[in-house]
Amino acid sequence: MSTLAAAFARFIISLDATTLPVEVEEKARVCLLNGLGIGLDCHATPYASVARAAVIAMDGEIAAGATLLGDGRRTTIGGACIANGALFHGRAQEDASGAAHLGTILIPLLVAMIEVRRYPLDRLLPSLVAGYEVGGVLEQAHAGQTTPAGFRSTATYGVIAAAAAAARMMALSETQTAAALANAVSFTGGVLQSFADGTDEWRYQPGVSARNGLTAAELARCGSVSAPHAIEGKAGLIAAFARAGCDVAGIAEGLGKRWNIHRVAFKPYPVCAFNQTPVTAALELRLARPDADWQSVVVHMNPYECGYAGMDARGPFSTVSGTLMSIPFCIATTLKHGVPDMTRMTTYDDADVNALVERIELVSDDAVPVLSCVIEAQAPDGERRVLEQRMTAQDYNYNRAQVSVLVRRIGKEQQVPEAAFAHIERFVEQLPASRLDDVLSAFHLLP
Repeated sequence: MSTLAAAFARFIISLDATTLPVEVEEKARVCLLNGLGIGLDCHATPYASVARAAVIAMDGEIAAGATLLGDGRRTTIGGACIANGALFHGRAQEDASGAAHLGTILIPLLVAMIEVRRYPLDRLLPSLVAGYEVGGVLEQAHAGQTTPAGFRSTATYGVIAAAAAAARMMALSETQTAAALANAVSFTGGVLQSFADGTDEWRYQPGVSARNGLTAAELARCGSVSAPHAIEGKAGLIAAFARAGCDVAGIAEGLGKRWNIHRVAFKPYPVCAFNQTPVTAALELRLARPDADWQSVVVHMNPYECGYAGMDARGPFSTVSGTLMSIPFCIATTLKHGVPDMTRMTTYDDADVNALVERIELVSDDAVPVLSCVIEAQAPDGERRVLEQRMTAQDYNYNRAQVSVLVRRIGKEQQVPEAAFAHIERFVEQLPASRLDDVLSAFHLLP
């Protein structure tokens, strides 16, 4: 039986701009537009500036290097990955492949590689698809085991996704691509404790994952000898992180048939992916009783989501890393004020919100599917409302026009010039005949 790294490698090198299914290619364009658009919308968040300072200290400025988007200085490709990954992750409103946020890894990586090495743009969408497929299929198969163990899917599977994308962009051979994936397994990891503590490490995980994936591909290109059973071996990725067996044949058989990129969902609100549906439900509850001061609110959610680090936090909060994860805070601020924006998510001393947080009970319920919730609310006048919000990733599977509306709506809030969105829309629309200058120009327009 072929190893999983070898099966992935055969699939990756088969991806081509002329043979991608139309619907897969279009979804890749949507993911690219969302990633770039949300990146523009994150310009006012503080994490990119920290990452920029760190990479300049480590890698220095390089005249012919990769651009630190929104800054203008240039550095190494790996350095740009760290800084631009932190930028794209600034609102926590990026795409989601299950629990993994692969766009924040793949898009900064591929943009930097194209800028510095002048790779042809007809490799961009196939490389993007390679990353979403390899990272996404592993997340789908094993996040249910690795997340409860404390590993974050973005970092655990993101390094391998980055290696897949980089290998395809570099046009590595099948043998080299398999080695790149094996190398990536050895460079992977990333835990969830920063969510529980409300700190910032998770903001930088995508960029570090991208840099490690690039390193994995470069080592393979230069001749590294790498473990063929790195993913499914007895001391490989799945055994070590998931403590489970790996269905090599099942995963390999689905490649190119069950396209994982179609699982990629987008976020209407700047909160955790698992909190999108509770916020949606809270908005409906607020619409029904806008002035209600709810006496108690009980929220039923899937155990996988309830057990995710930080989801049950009640504060006191001092960072948005804490509020965006907290189910009680997200519901409370929505019930009190409506659609949550960054101002509301960073208001930690709202007495009404904090009082309501204490009256919200989170219940782990096997009967509620992932991305769904049931809210039971009791008003002081005795009225009781039960709202069942059943949603799936398909409810957040926006098309290109919907993504354009989303990123432009946030852009108005964040004072991003309309022309910046026109630049990235043109870049995405005209691929592979577009010019990377459109992307760079969009970020140069930021205030």
